[in-house]
Amino acid sequence: MKARIERRMFAHWPWSLIGSMVLIAVIGLWNMASASRAPQVPLAGSQAMFLVVGLMVAVVVALLDYRWIQRMVVPAYFLNLAALIALRFVGHKAKGATSWFLIGPWSVQPAEFMKLSLVLMMAKLFHEDFKPESPVYGFRRLLIPSLVALVPAALILAEPDLGTALMMVLTSMTIMVFAKLRWTIVLTLCLAGVVGVGVLWNDYVREQSEPRWTLVRWALKPHQDGRISGWLSPETDLRGVNYHQRQSRIAVGSGGLTGKGWQKGSQSGLRYLPEQHSDFIFSVWAEEQGFIACLGLIILYGVVFISMLLVAYGARERFGAFVAVGFSAMLFWQLFENIGMGTGLLPVTGITLPLFSYGGSSMVSTMIAMGILLNININRRAF
Repeated sequence: MKARIERRMFAHWPWSLIGSMVLIAVIGLWNMASASRAPQVPLAGSQAMFLVVGLMVAVVVALLDYRWIQRMVVPAYFLNLAALIALRFVGHKAKGATSWFLIGPWSVQPAEFMKLSLVLMMAKLFHEDFKPESPVYGFRRLLIPSLVALVPAALILAEPDLGTALMMVLTSMTIMVFAKLRWTIVLTLCLAGVVGVGVLWNDYVREQSEPRWTLVRWALKPHQDGRISGWLSPETDLRGVNYHQRQSRIAVGSGGLTGKGWQKGSQSGLRYLPEQHSDFIFSVWAEEQGFIACLGLIILYGVVFISMLLVAYGARERFGAFVAVGFSAMLFWQLFENIGMGTGLLPVTGITLPLFSYGGSSMVSTMIAMGILLNININRRAF
């Protein structure tokens, strides 16, 4: 492992990526101070510490030898797999899921770091498997990448953490699409989407006598079934499965154009919003700052995505390009799901908003991703 520092390196850092990510995190701290105000436990101080630690780790990662990072991809992937397996035996159970290790006063969520390892592992596979005479991928060549994605997703689903498992599958599919798929694969994915819509219609929408004949609904846990049925029928059971999302929609809608003001949100202040420091942090921002500020926040995330894709475009080898595309997909799907569930457009899955929601593992892992992208951008002239 080597780290080198040269003055000319800093001229090649993607400052738009650094600036937009840090700005989102700082705004998130300000929003967190309101979301976790008394009588709740104040969390902004802890989140600030996570941000500082994450930034320091990002700088270290950015200065590491690029080839060393590539060599460590496989060991890191299997180390994270081992951590997910260990959760079954020594993990801490909270909120119905065994997703954390307790280390003193801190909790570590291995799934957050597994997401990074998954992107790196798939990037390595597609980089090393590239064949100029056969640039497109069929079913056979996608077998190993699919297993690499599905094994950790299955372990995370067993915690159970449906939201994170779904994000990993969507991120993996995005990377695969970027790798140039055969038309048969694209057609299969489209058919799978149609089948999925058909399953939802049969299991939740189609009128039929009881007991209902369902395809997959019988296999879901009660809370998962309730989230889907509540999403499809948002005005039913407002004191049960739809209570949380109903309160979130009230918060988002009551913010209007300019919001109620910092620490003046009634939904968050009266603690009607569930998990308002993590899953529904966007609802706090919408209620207190309004539509215009929400649009500004989404634009900032857009700058992050574009900056990541520019790193992919400027990469001089497939590994760096795939990593940048994978990380941008990872953040995009998290943003899409978190804002979607906060506004009632998507079912609640417990996905946090990157750089904005409370969480040390999420913050540090996101900053590690930024450090890897900095490293790719710095070394793009080496190939």
